[in-house]
Amino acid sequence: MKQLHSEIEIDAPAKHVWELLTDFASYPQWNPFIRSISGQPAPGERLQARLEPPGGRAMTFRPKVLTAEPNRELRWLGHLLVPGVFDGEHSFTIEALEENRVRFVQRESFKGLLVPLFARSLESNTQRGFEEMNYALKARAEAALTEQD
Repeated sequence: MKQLHSEIEIDAPAKHVWELLTDFASYPQWNPFIRSISGQPAPGERLQARLEPPGGRAMTFRPKVLTAEPNRELRWLGHLLVPGVFDGEHSFTIEALEENRVRFVQRESFKGLLVPLFARSLESNTQRGFEEMNYALKARAEAALTEQD
């Protein structure tokens, strides 16, 4: 098993960060890692996501939503090819620190036969993709609030 983790503090309310996270149609405008995503963020639903890790190969997959708790957590499980070969459980967690400040956390646990083959790429390219997405989400969330003031 392989785990990745990245977090960032964002000066915005949890509700606002959740709205940006689940506004899949806007991903091509701001998200450097998940370039497109479609479907409904609701438990049991299937999404279609295209990931483009920096320095890595783009891939499209169809994860199943496990949790979609507004303003708190979006979690899905995806598979490469068939279950058990290369599975990734990805979560986005929004932790309220103050009324207008949150900690945004991305985690993914990878399991399956091919995980050792992809370990180096996960540690570099995919990890960097998480971090770039976090910074882009922070910039978008904080800029939108500045524009409202």
